[in-house]
Amino acid sequence: MPHPLAPQLPDTSDANALVEGVWPAGAERIDGAMHVGGVALTAIAEQHGTPFLLVDEAVVRERARRIRTAFEAAFTDAEADSGGQGVDVYYAGKALLTADVARWMRAEGLRIDVCTGGELATALRAGVEPAAIGFHGNNKSVVEIEAGVAAGIGTFIIDSPIEAERIAAAAERAGRVQRVRLRISVGVHASTHEFLATSHEDQKFGIPVAEAPALVARIRELPSLELVGLHTHIGSQIFDAAGFGESARRMLTLHAELGGTGSTADGAFPELNLGGGFGIAYTAADSPEPIETIATRLADAVRDAADELGIAVPRISIEPGRWIVGPAGVTVYRVGTIKPVQLEQGTRTYVSVDGGMGDNARPALYGAQYSARIASRASAAEPMLTRVAGRHCESGDIVVDAEWLPGDVAPGDLLAVAATGAYCHSLASNYNAAPRPPVLAVADGVVRTLVRRETIDDLLGRDAGLDRQNPGAAS
Repeated sequence: MPHPLAPQLPDTSDANALVEGVWPAGAERIDGAMHVGGVALTAIAEQHGTPFLLVDEAVVRERARRIRTAFEAAFTDAEADSGGQGVDVYYAGKALLTADVARWMRAEGLRIDVCTGGELATALRAGVEPAAIGFHGNNKSVVEIEAGVAAGIGTFIIDSPIEAERIAAAAERAGRVQRVRLRISVGVHASTHEFLATSHEDQKFGIPVAEAPALVARIRELPSLELVGLHTHIGSQIFDAAGFGESARRMLTLHAELGGTGSTADGAFPELNLGGGFGIAYTAADSPEPIETIATRLADAVRDAADELGIAVPRISIEPGRWIVGPAGVTVYRVGTIKPVQLEQGTRTYVSVDGGMGDNARPALYGAQYSARIASRASAAEPMLTRVAGRHCESGDIVVDAEWLPGDVAPGDLLAVAATGAYCHSLASNYNAAPRPPVLAVADGVVRTLVRRETIDDLLGRDAGLDRQNPGAAS
């Protein structure tokens, strides 16, 4: 029976089990200790300390290949009778972007999507060819736009009329023609958290459908811009193809109305970017459709809409991020304190760890759910309802809202949290002056550092007041 304090939590008789689809592929217990990528998490903790974020490179690469192959295959079939132009897969760097991750994506045939000057610099310094980069964002600064134009990036995604003028001016000053797409708020309401739904009418991204024709006409008037297509993104953590299919149908209709598929030299635009947002399993209760099923259904929707409109299937782009890196990551903490709290409905035991909202803000931001397991040992103790709490000075600093852990969980145990590869490091902060943990990668049984652990000295090094003599200090 579900526990009255956590009715959403599936009942379990095994608090040691690593649920397939939630934990990284190949994660296992050997002599009780959890291994990821062939390495014991206990050994990594001994060498690197806790907390740390570990990503399995093989899993990241396999998922990048899998999603690229799935969409290429689906759209090859969909385009067979429609004269289609292929598929580009952009990795959404906001999920997790380091130099090595960018290189992995390029090695697996993916392009890179960035949305700030910092992400652009990371991709460029990692050796990503500028032509393989797309630049998103609803408020790109003039400095960021000029940096992208100067680097020769492949595409800017225009988010407002002001941006169209800014990008055009920067391209004109640089003496080049800049490829652009126009982001559309297509009005499809994704079944996800309000903050993750990005295509409803009342939000900051994109241009409403009704305003698109006028802005498209203006972009076409600007000689330093080449409009190559439209773009949309309906949200994140979406489990099925229904919303994507409806969005594709609406976008194909607008695509046809504004010029259809053809050569930009003829005033048309040949591409259509349908965004990302493909969901993953964070807990045993999550059941996202296989990505192959989503790819096939989306391709079918695009083909059917193109047939109805009498146009060729355009070149399609997608932008997965979380789907690729999320399931490849685990965050490992050390348990500090255990505190049972007696409530009317029963006992909730708070298990506090040496990290929290500073390294994973998603539970506090969205009420995101996660799964946790003791990583340093297995236990035959009866499962106990727990809430994994962080170390920060906030009552909302919760890492895992509800989880079954062995009843003998104790200070000093290592606790692993699954599916943290996406948006944990990216959203990390120094709240309470806590240094951010490292990002490590495992490949072929070898662990290496992708992003080093911050130190107290790193934090203090930015405090300019420490460079000045304190006039109130004792002489």
